[in-house]
Amino acid sequence: MIPKPTIIDIKSIGYYLGRLIIGYGLLLLIPFVISMFYGEYSDSLNLAIGLFCCLIAGYGLLLFCPQTSTLAWMQGMVIASLAWLLFMLFGAIPLYLSGYFNSYLDACFDSMSGLATVGLPLFQDLDHASHGIKMWRFLQAFVGGQGMILIAMIFLGRVGGVSGLYAGEGREDRILPNITHTAREIWKITCIYLCLGTIALWIAGISAGFSWKESFWHGLWLFISSWDTCGFAPQGMGMIYYHSMAMELITMICFIMGSMSFVLHYTLLSGNRREIFKDIEIMAFVISITVLFTILCVSLQQNNIYPNIACLVQKGIYILMSAHTTTGHQTVYPSQFISEWGQIGMCVLIIAMAIGACAGSTGGGIKVLRVGIIIKGIIQDIIRLVSPSSAIIKDKFHHIKDTFLDDRIVRVALSITFFFALIYGIGALIGIFYGYPCLNAIFESVSVASGTGLSCGITVSSMPDILKIVYIFEMWAGRLEFMSVLALVGFGMALMKR
Repeated sequence: MIPKPTIIDIKSIGYYLGRLIIGYGLLLLIPFVISMFYGEYSDSLNLAIGLFCCLIAGYGLLLFCPQTSTLAWMQGMVIASLAWLLFMLFGAIPLYLSGYFNSYLDACFDSMSGLATVGLPLFQDLDHASHGIKMWRFLQAFVGGQGMILIAMIFLGRVGGVSGLYAGEGREDRILPNITHTAREIWKITCIYLCLGTIALWIAGISAGFSWKESFWHGLWLFISSWDTCGFAPQGMGMIYYHSMAMELITMICFIMGSMSFVLHYTLLSGNRREIFKDIEIMAFVISITVLFTILCVSLQQNNIYPNIACLVQKGIYILMSAHTTTGHQTVYPSQFISEWGQIGMCVLIIAMAIGACAGSTGGGIKVLRVGIIIKGIIQDIIRLVSPSSAIIKDKFHHIKDTFLDDRIVRVALSITFFFALIYGIGALIGIFYGYPCLNAIFESVSVASGTGLSCGITVSSMPDILKIVYIFEMWAGRLEFMSVLALVGFGMALMKR
């Protein structure tokens, strides 16, 4: 039972929300400078207005909610869930003012799609958007992928209760015992790969015929969307626009690495290369990909839509990995999933998206680790049933370290899986209610809630507003993995107590 929040609790939440909003707003200076450099003065003004709104709201909260106490764990959870919604609302302001969206709701959808690393756009005429607006979209994906904890470390400083923010984003693993140090290591890892990935894509872009300047921006943006498993693209056609096997290969490497746990990256970079062969999550991921890819290849071969095996494998493995890592880069048009890939192909992608990436990564979905834990838990229960009652059955799994598999761990994994299945189903049912075919509605709902961003054509600006709101909720809840969402609900109910 959550005790009734006091005015001090509310002021504390308001104070730290204000600090976060100010920090988030200051990020708008980056696209603002880029727009000014390219002479995009109209969008420079739009970005400045967005920054101004963030500063007014942030400092307004600081004025009315002066710091009264350190941040408690429960307050951190509530702040995590509220901040993502506020980031969406403020982040949508310059997007809507740019004139590339049919409504403010569409801009909010696109903003949350970036923050939650979903990558489903409602952008109109993306090809002609300014550099500043494009940079802002990818910057939101960058912030969302690394997590709000990185902003918190910069703009909140050393405060107690930051663990609530960290856990509120669905993160459990820590690179180091101290969360501040963990956040710094995440930054270091990201910056290393940012430099390497951008350079590789920059060179590939020049080889594909882009100018060195445009190739740099496309390389930077494609790395961000791949590493953060977002799926945004600088052009309206997505990855289809490039017709470059080199860029497809590099982005695939980037989103596979982005779907791995930051803790695993740290362990590998520290020199422990054998860890990748022992980790239950990596083994489960490889098994899942192998089984699903085999089924997909058989299905695509029967449909006879690709001229040869090489083309089939290229298309199949890229999109399957894009689905399983919850990235959302597409090398086929949305309509082709329905007309060419068929029901089996779509079902394979639905399963891959639903399972998702690795825990503690930029990816979404149920997470491979939880699936592996549930399967080991089922096997353990079967062994208990066939063993003598006096037998003591204990099992363990290896994820960075050896951990005994107890009922609590399995129960938590099952709970998160249940909540994901619930919102997958709710989104699908509402899609069916609005007249979309059953399989298409399931595909789109799973893609949205898992943070993937593959589309079979439902997500367009003309879809019903209610469905847009439902999808925004799915993106938000799926990205936060429900814990902080439930904490916000509990806090609201406690607040209404007499």
